[in-house]
Amino acid sequence: MGTPGTRPLVGLSFRHPGRPDALLARLALTRNGARVRMLRPGSPVPWEALNALVIGGGHHIHPGCFGQDPAVRAGYRPHRDRLELELLDFARRRALPVLGICRGAQVLNVSRGGVLVQDIVPLREFTQPGRLLLPLQSARVQPGSRLARLLTRTRLGINRIHSQAMESLGAGLRPVAWDADGFIQAIESTDGSWQLGVQWHPEYLLYHPLHRRLFAGLVRAARRWRNRQGKTTATPGAHEDG
Repeated sequence: MGTPGTRPLVGLSFRHPGRPDALLARLALTRNGARVRMLRPGSPVPWEALNALVIGGGHHIHPGCFGQDPAVRAGYRPHRDRLELELLDFARRRALPVLGICRGAQVLNVSRGGVLVQDIVPLREFTQPGRLLLPLQSARVQPGSRLARLLTRTRLGINRIHSQAMESLGAGLRPVAWDADGFIQAIESTDGSWQLGVQWHPEYLLYHPLHRRLFAGLVRAARRWRNRQGKTTATPGAHEDG
């Protein structure tokens, strides 16, 4: 895993740092040799020290972020929306590697001008309407995509917790996985940067090697990005976790 001075620093934005999804994502990243820093609204963050970014699941994105009025009742967190949109704008300008998970994939799309479906549940026809923590739903992956190369296959089992979903994609993104209803399950950047969003929750599926590859791939991309910058991640006064 390397010494602390050589490990890339990955910023994590999750609903709460003590929730299982955040703890599992931290575990997956540190086991692949990364340091992690939790990113919270209102907290000082040394963004320039980051080598990659993970945005996790949680609350609905407020429809105002993609030019709509709320059509469903949901627990919105505008302060988190603002933080993550700013982080993704920063990441895009620096071509930082990004992994978006569920809400994270959606906010990645919104940050580039994409639009979401506010409630996908009534639109399901061939997929189950309830939440699935186990990988009981199938997704087909676009052959030749970054995701397919990372997973080394074009079909896999996934879980599902979301009710918002991606409708139209923003600039510089393409769909690379779909479920049985044709809803987008993964997106990736087309501009050469390592930016990937998956609609499922791989942190809950770490017992499966395919899903662990997403975190391993992000850490490898973070190392490559840092090496291209020609500088270390050591920053005086930045207290990284992990």
